[in-house]
Amino acid sequence: MKDKKTNTNNSRRSFLKGSAIAAAGFYIVPRHVLGGPGFIAPSDKLRVAGIGIGGMGFSDVSGVFNSGKADIVALCDVDDTRAKRTVDAHPKAPYYKDFRVMLEKEANNIDAVTVSTPDHQHAVAAMMAMKMGKHVYVQKPLSHDIYEARMLTEAAEKYKVVTQMGNQGSSGEGVRKMVEWYKAGLIGEATKVYSWTNRPVWPQGIEWSKNPIAPPADLDWDLWLGTAPYKDYVGNLVPFNWRGWWDYGTGALGDMACHIMEPPFRVLELGYPKSAECSVGSVYVGEFNRGYFPESCPPSSHITLRFDRPGKEDLEFHWMDGGIQPTRPEELEPNEQMGDGGNGVIIEGTKGKMMCSTYGINPQLLPTSKTKDINVPETLYRVPDGDRGHYKNWVEACIAGHGSQEFKNLSSPFSVAGPLTESVLMGNLAIRSYDYRTPRVDGNANQFDYPGRGIKLLWDGPNMKITNFDPANQFVKREYREGFSL
Repeated sequence: MKDKKTNTNNSRRSFLKGSAIAAAGFYIVPRHVLGGPGFIAPSDKLRVAGIGIGGMGFSDVSGVFNSGKADIVALCDVDDTRAKRTVDAHPKAPYYKDFRVMLEKEANNIDAVTVSTPDHQHAVAAMMAMKMGKHVYVQKPLSHDIYEARMLTEAAEKYKVVTQMGNQGSSGEGVRKMVEWYKAGLIGEATKVYSWTNRPVWPQGIEWSKNPIAPPADLDWDLWLGTAPYKDYVGNLVPFNWRGWWDYGTGALGDMACHIMEPPFRVLELGYPKSAECSVGSVYVGEFNRGYFPESCPPSSHITLRFDRPGKEDLEFHWMDGGIQPTRPEELEPNEQMGDGGNGVIIEGTKGKMMCSTYGINPQLLPTSKTKDINVPETLYRVPDGDRGHYKNWVEACIAGHGSQEFKNLSSPFSVAGPLTESVLMGNLAIRSYDYRTPRVDGNANQFDYPGRGIKLLWDGPNMKITNFDPANQFVKREYREGFSL
C-alpha cells in the first residue's frame, strides 16, 4: 500500500520549539484564603483535557472529574460517535479532533491531560503535553515501544510534571499487603514468578484484510492512524480489535501485563530484565501449513524473563497468555481457584508461596488457610478508596505539585510505570524476534529460516539494546509518520 503522509502546518511543527507555552503554568490560590478547610475554590480545581475520550477514555475522564477536584476544560477524539458520551457529559468543554491543535489552542486553559488513545499514540500525546509543562495521566501500557517508555520516564523528571499510568490496581490494598508480607519474610527469598491471562479476547495471529472499505463518516481515519504507517481502512479493527496488530497495539501483554505483572514487579523491586525468550502459539491455514502473519500478534505466548539481582540468584519470571497457565501449586486444594481463574500471579519463595488475582486483588499465602493467621503491621501508605482512588491520587498530586507529599504518595508515576512497561514490552520484543524470518541461503523464494526461534535475547537495559541478535533491535523504536515526534 502507498504511504500517505499526514499534513502538518507550521504552527504545529514550531509549537514545541517555543518557550512561552512551556513556561506557562497555573496559579493556585490556597483554599484556606477563600473558604476554610475543605472548601475547594475554583482556582483549586485542576483543569484537565482528555485525549481519546471513548471507551476507556470515558472512564478516565469520569474518574478524574468524579474526584471532585477537577474540571474538564477540553476534549479530543478522532471518532465522534465514540466521543459522544463524554462530550455530552461535559458540554462546556471545547471538542477537537487533533490533540496537537487542542494543546496549542487551549494551552493557557489546561493544567493536565489524560491520554486514553490506542497504544501507538500514547507517547506522542503525553510527550507534547509534558513539554508544555502539563501533568499527564496515561493509560496502560505507558507506551507502544521500549524507547518511548524510556523517553517518557526521563521527560517526567526533566519537566517536573506529575504523572500516573492507568493501572489502577497499583493503588489497591492487595499489592501493598504483598509487599509487606514479602518484607516480613513470609515466603523467604523469591525464586520464580508465574503470571498469566486469558487474553486476547480479540483476533490475533491472522492476516490483514485484503478488502479495504471506506471509513465511517464520523471517524477521521488519517488522524486515527497517527504515528503508524498509512493503510486503507478495514473492518473489524476500530474501536477494539486494533490491540492485535503491531502497528497499533501491544497484544495481550500490553493489555493486561501492566495490571498483572505490577504486583510482583513492585514486591520484588525489579529493574530491567537481563534476558527474554519465548514460544508462541500457531495458527494453521489449510490442513498443515502454519500461516505467517508478522503484522499480527500471536494467539498465545509463553515468555520467560530473567532478572539479575545483585548478591542473589537470578529471578525467573514467566508470562503466559491465550489460555496458557502454569501448573497448579500442590498447596492449592482441588476445588480452590488459581488466581481468579483466567488471570493471576504466583510468587514462589524459598519458604513458601503467595498468590493474587488481577490488579493484586485477593492476595493469599499458600496454602490459603495460612492467610487468616497473618499478623504483619501496615507500613506502606494506603490510597484512600484503593484502586478507585487512583484518579484522585493523581489529581491531588497535580494540585500539590511535583515533589510534594501527595506526589510522593503516587502509586504509578512514570518513574515506576516506565521501567515496568519496559519489562512488559521486552516480552513483545521476544515474540517479534521469534517470528522474524529470512530467506534461506538456497534462494528458494518459498523457503525461510527463523533465526530468532530457540534463542535467548540478551538485553543491555541501560543502552536499550539486544546484544546477541541485532534484528530484534528494530522493534525497540519505531519510525513515525511525518507530523509526529517525541
